[in-house]
Amino acid sequence: MTEALSVVMERHIPHPPEKIWRALTQPHLIAEWLMETDFAASVGHRFDCRAEWGSVNCEVLEVEPHRSLSYTWGDSRLKSIVTWTLTPVGAGTTLRMEQTGFKPDQPRYFQGAQAGWPRFLDNLDRVLDNLD
Repeated sequence: MTEALSVVMERHIPHPPEKIWRALTQPHLIAEWLMETDFAASVGHRFDCRAEWGSVNCEVLEVEPHRSLSYTWGDSRLKSIVTWTLTPVGAGTTLRMEQTGFKPDQPRYFQGAQAGWPRFLDNLDRVLDNLD
């Protein structure tokens, strides 16, 4: 069996976990940094994320407020899981995003995630800086 690939991003963000949690879970804020969505922080909730290039289907797997959030992320060919982990550090938070489940024969998905997540996280930084 071939090993599935993962994309992992980790950033120290100078905001408390509660503030980052809002940006990760409130649909109007998610739309500002990621994509349009009908997300709800409730295990089993099915939602999609929509952009001009298409959409991804998702289902919430785990919700631990201000600490971790996990959901499926995919389409007819990609079955992956995105997990966010928030760890308070000093006056800020270490935010870790891991997307697992890329098969070796899915280079387009894997490369898309490698290119896309840094941009999404830059957008998230901007949203957080403007959020009171």
